[in-house]
Amino acid sequence: MQQGSETTDLGQALSVLRRRLPLILLCVVLGAGAAYAYSKHEVKKYVATASVVYNYNSLSQQIAGLSAGSLSSSSLLAQQASNLELARGGDTAAKTARIVGHGLTAVRVATSVSVVAQGESSILDITATSTSPMLAAEIANTYARQFVHAQQGANRRYLKSALAIVEEQLAALTKEQRVGNDGLQLQNRAQTLSLLSRLNYGNVQVGQEAFPPASPASPKVTRDTGLGLLLGLVLGLAFAFSLERLDRTIRRPEDLERLYRLPALGAVPKSRAFARKARSKKHRRTPLPPADAEAFALIRAHLRFFAINQRLRTIIVASAAPGEGKSTIARHLAEAEARSGARVLLLEVDLRHPTLAQQLDIQPGPGLADVLIGAIPKDEATQTVTLEASGGGGAERTLDVLTAGAVLPPNPGELLESHAMADLLARAQTTYDLVILDTPPSTVVSDALPLLSKVDGVVVVGWVGRSRRDAAERFHDVLASSGASLLGVIGNGSTVATPGDYSSAQGDGPTSPAAASMNGASSREKLVVTTKG
Repeated sequence: MQQGSETTDLGQALSVLRRRLPLILLCVVLGAGAAYAYSKHEVKKYVATASVVYNYNSLSQQIAGLSAGSLSSSSLLAQQASNLELARGGDTAAKTARIVGHGLTAVRVATSVSVVAQGESSILDITATSTSPMLAAEIANTYARQFVHAQQGANRRYLKSALAIVEEQLAALTKEQRVGNDGLQLQNRAQTLSLLSRLNYGNVQVGQEAFPPASPASPKVTRDTGLGLLLGLVLGLAFAFSLERLDRTIRRPEDLERLYRLPALGAVPKSRAFARKARSKKHRRTPLPPADAEAFALIRAHLRFFAINQRLRTIIVASAAPGEGKSTIARHLAEAEARSGARVLLLEVDLRHPTLAQQLDIQPGPGLADVLIGAIPKDEATQTVTLEASGGGGAERTLDVLTAGAVLPPNPGELLESHAMADLLARAQTTYDLVILDTPPSTVVSDALPLLSKVDGVVVVGWVGRSRRDAAERFHDVLASSGASLLGVIGNGSTVATPGDYSSAQGDGPTSPAAASMNGASSREKLVVTTKG
């Protein structure tokens, strides 16, 4: 079960990526393009690095009065931190600005120079950043030299101070003490301090001067473009999945199954060819090709398979919202059943916006409304559509159609809930093998809701890519509380490839591509319309 769930999740993710691919590609292109444009127009910056080295040798320790030896790791880190503070502080930036010129200030030098240590070593790197490679190298070298000069000056002052103290100690000794051990040590230290002060000795010096860089450190056009592309991809994926979560449109036939908790009876794919035919009245009598008619034959077969334990005499074809193709599917399902030799009545109970008369190109009335008010018998209002196979081959089949009527009543809900409607359904079941009811959208009007529990089964139609999840969820709640026998769902307008490349029933009204045909026979047919009575 877990493996199947993971496969389903992966399939859904890939489906989201396919649907949102244009958005993802747009984000990738915009991200890479914006990064490239910004990088190309960004001011070039050059980086140059000079280094200074501290000498922690035995001579400097002896001068300080310490025993000769190497510094411990902790002492070296502490000394390194102290050196970094010295290099970053003071008036070195101001001195560098005055010497270099070019309109530099102490603040600009301080912000353009960074001082870091090389690991746990006694080397400090002084890095300068500028829009000119020559200026970057000059700033780094000048800063390093000024820092070394300042440290050497401080060191000279220290040596002079130390020499003055030693000489003062020597002056306090007697002649006998001066030739003694302590006196000789003080004399040696005085000589060393005097020599070092004259040699300008210091424990820090420039280790390596900076050279003008050959290429800018920033911007890196290739790197920045790659980062922009990656960022665009991440944002595109985030937008794609966010929109998918916010999108309440039913995208796949499997979504209908999951929302209604019903098995799929079939999927009717889209067809652009019939969409073009539907716009012309002269094409309205064009029959469906064999492969397209087979889609409805398969739905009929699946319907019988799912209802194998019960006899279906009355079926409602319903949808949650208008424009989902239920009238067209009801019509072609009725034709498929009639072609099998069954006696079928296609009953239009949408008394608000009827479409079957226009689809079939028959008289709109009198119809169901006239029958329910007793103005005309059912047999006189029923029209018979005769299906003849072209070439004279095959037996002649007929389909009875009872349209809503030419004059629409002001109280359709009351008429459909009346005893007259119940009697009509009862009589129709004794006359026909199957009665298919084309109902109004159930979440828009409640006219047909009383009929849900009076029929043998309900087929739900949803338009993949157009139907809304919230409408389907509301209709599911209505169906669950109605006590109706639910048979399954039909996904209309599906983009999923199916065997035979079936054409789509594209709507409830006369603009339906499937409705553009006068019948769904698998062979060329023509319609002969008669009226009973």
